[in-house]
Amino acid sequence: MKSFVGTHQVVSADDYIELAIGTPVELWLGTEGESEMERAARQDAARDILADNPHLVDDVTRLAAHAAQSYIPAAGNVLPMSCPVSRRRNTRNGVAA
Repeated sequence: MKSFVGTHQVVSADDYIELAIGTPVELWLGTEGESEMERAARQDAARDILADNPHLVDDVTRLAAHAAQSYIPAAGNVLPMSCPVSRRRNTRNGVAA
């Protein structure tokens, strides 16, 4: 089954992300084995994009939060191990488990 967003065919999760934020993921994360010159050029391009669209960081953060909330609903129910509520106690003989 083929998936399309508008007129663009989506073949991977990265395609969805690229269409959502309007830039390739590699622009922000880099690629394995890129040279220092390629890295500097990529970072310059990223700075230019952020200068032209200062709300992009907020938009991407909102998108990531929405995706996390939609696809990982139980993530909000996680308690740190140090939280007293998450510890189970054996009250038999007054000894904690």
